[in-house]
Amino acid sequence: MAEPAEKAYYRFLVLFFNCLLTFGSYFCFDIPSVLQEQFQGNITCPNTTLSNGTVDCVEGLGMTPQQYNLLYAIYAWTNAVVVIMAGFLIDKLGNRLAFFIFEFTFIDILQEAMPIFALGSHFKGTAYLLPLMLTGRLLFGSGNGSLTIVQNRITAFWFRGKELALAFGLTLAFSRLGSVLNFFLTQRFQSEYGLQWTLWGGTLLCVLGFLSAITVSALDKVGMTQLGLDGVIQAESRKVRIQDVKLLSLRYWLLVLTIMFFYNGIFPFIADASKFIQDKYSDYTQTEASYIAGAVYDSSLVLSAFVGILIDYVGLRGVLAVACAVLTLPVFGLLAFTFVPPLVSTIWLGVTYSFAAASMWPSIPLVVPQATLGTAMGLATSVQMIGIGISNLVVGQILGTKSSDSKIPLWRWQQMMIFMLANTIACIITSVLLNVVDHRQVRFTSYICPPLPVSPLHFLFFLPLYIL
Repeated sequence: MAEPAEKAYYRFLVLFFNCLLTFGSYFCFDIPSVLQEQFQGNITCPNTTLSNGTVDCVEGLGMTPQQYNLLYAIYAWTNAVVVIMAGFLIDKLGNRLAFFIFEFTFIDILQEAMPIFALGSHFKGTAYLLPLMLTGRLLFGSGNGSLTIVQNRITAFWFRGKELALAFGLTLAFSRLGSVLNFFLTQRFQSEYGLQWTLWGGTLLCVLGFLSAITVSALDKVGMTQLGLDGVIQAESRKVRIQDVKLLSLRYWLLVLTIMFFYNGIFPFIADASKFIQDKYSDYTQTEASYIAGAVYDSSLVLSAFVGILIDYVGLRGVLAVACAVLTLPVFGLLAFTFVPPLVSTIWLGVTYSFAAASMWPSIPLVVPQATLGTAMGLATSVQMIGIGISNLVVGQILGTKSSDSKIPLWRWQQMMIFMLANTIACIITSVLLNVVDHRQVRFTSYICPPLPVSPLHFLFFLPLYIL
């Protein structure tokens, strides 16, 4: 009689709780983006007046644009350090240690990060506000980065040779569901209960992830015992040396740079998107601006599973990386130089982001030795986060340092979009070089150009990509 762990329902049960691991943390990550007006609002509003039905003064924490963007930069940089160590340890000590890592990281997030971040909001107008909130984001970054690496490793273990692309797509979709719900619900909750209770509400969401971590750990342990793989997993542990980094090829580093430059235009934009929409397009309320900014994640939520399966079947990952970068250029051009409704740009960006994530990240296992996969994923995430952190600081500097300005001048927003364009152009350059280098290594041609599709309809659909 077959053990429960051998049946499909068991691995999908593991997948369900594995998906819930990052739901709460992704919800909490962009809470500042939705409430940017409150974070940068004036500490007091003694002479509040109405102008055209809107309040001239927004009461908030009194942060400058530079301080606000530092919240994202400190998260990224802490993440950059931790993911290298997490990837290295996973390679060195095997899958079993991974479960201890993610249980610890969620305890870290639950017990320290979000409570400290929420506590900081009680000290507005004092010197304690920024250090407390930065400490909370620092701890949050230390947990969330390594958690994602372990989450991907669990998915790969249970779905290798089965529904792997679908499983990764669903994992990303659940994470983005947290982001989407944040953009839909957080501003409403803040209007009803205030900023401080909103931040504490984010803390409670981490409880869901903590309970999911315990559940998936138990399911995995029981499942591996039933499959007789517990001892095998331990035997797969190997000694990893720092010198293993030398095994990483030029293609790997070009892929990492492509990922970094692409994401430099995504996350820093989303961090400031709500306020940008309100400042440039005066017809939108804060709630409407949050909805529009969140459309990037809406598109990703809808497309992730489908795009993952499609790319897994078709291939063309390198070609798609170039195409995504090229097609992202008009997004920031429209935002910088036109008054086309911003929803067009955010949906467009969400589509290119979905294809880029599904084509770039799954390419890493194809260009590195299996033995160094954890280290390679950690390094890639680290470089990505370093780039995002620097971009957040640059954006903060571009937007200015005065919190008293109710609206940031449009010329500053235009400079920010030009900076995003520059990162996208750099992404095009590195992705083209990646294709050139990869094309010269014939034994890996399946990475860029798999055999032509056999279906005529399939062929006509993907012909433009082959022409590129």
